[in-house]
Amino acid sequence: MLGRICNGNIRSVKPILEQSTTGFERSISVIDLSLPSFGGPFHFHPEVELTWIKSSFGRRYLGSNASDYEPNDLVLVGANTPHCWRSTSDSTTSNAEAIVIQVNPNFAGVDFWRVPELSEVYSMLSKSHCGILIGGVTRDLVVERMVRCAAVGGVQRVLLLLEMLDLVARSRDITYIDPLYSSNVTTSEDSERFRRIFDYLIQSYQGEISLKSVSEVASMTPTSFCRYFKSITRKSLVEVVTELRINQACLLLRSTEKSVAEVCFESGFGNISYFNKTFRTLKGSTPLQFRRHFREGV
Repeated sequence: MLGRICNGNIRSVKPILEQSTTGFERSISVIDLSLPSFGGPFHFHPEVELTWIKSSFGRRYLGSNASDYEPNDLVLVGANTPHCWRSTSDSTTSNAEAIVIQVNPNFAGVDFWRVPELSEVYSMLSKSHCGILIGGVTRDLVVERMVRCAAVGGVQRVLLLLEMLDLVARSRDITYIDPLYSSNVTTSEDSERFRRIFDYLIQSYQGEISLKSVSEVASMTPTSFCRYFKSITRKSLVEVVTELRINQACLLLRSTEKSVAEVCFESGFGNISYFNKTFRTLKGSTPLQFRRHFREGV
């Protein structure tokens, strides 16, 4: 989820496996969040999660993907998929607000989703490990039901959940956020190892990162780690860290007036000429052109 919940408050601890908010008393949890900012740890849990951002700007991490988010961001996160949302310090909103729905995928039995009438929902849930970004009219319809879901319980909540999942399953307004993660990480043990690695990268990419240090986080030899990491992300460690740094640079260029040199060093690059060259390669423009195009709406 967006943060750790305890007695109605958010704690910024780093869970290995987030404690379920569902249980014997309810199968579907609906949480209406209002916080100074979102800063929860990179985590995973056995529940499927639907998150709608009402207000807040920042960075969404899901699997090996890092993307900017803004108000009206709506994402379905599969079971055991590492994820988190983190607000930027430059956000102009007074509060970060969201509605989060969590459901145990087996709340009605392991064969419930296999009935013919739910075949499309079952197919969609089987792909949800990579995260599903929901847009267009589908987003509006799902959000309307999420708001209603927060106000009801019992059978009505279950029916609304089925409606929302059916809307997503039948929609063309969806994008898979990290398709490679879905096909290569299939167990909670895999998710936990990947969570440790990527949490370390999220925390450290603005500084120095060595193959040795990341391998130790993964409890693997450097050679084994390189094979493992490439099999999960289809990219090298250097490529993933570079993408994280460039994404941070884009965020700073869009949301601040900082100079290119400041953006370069605050994003983890130690050399301005290398930063400019890498930025142009990945984004097709110089940092200053990127800022100008963004502000002009090009």
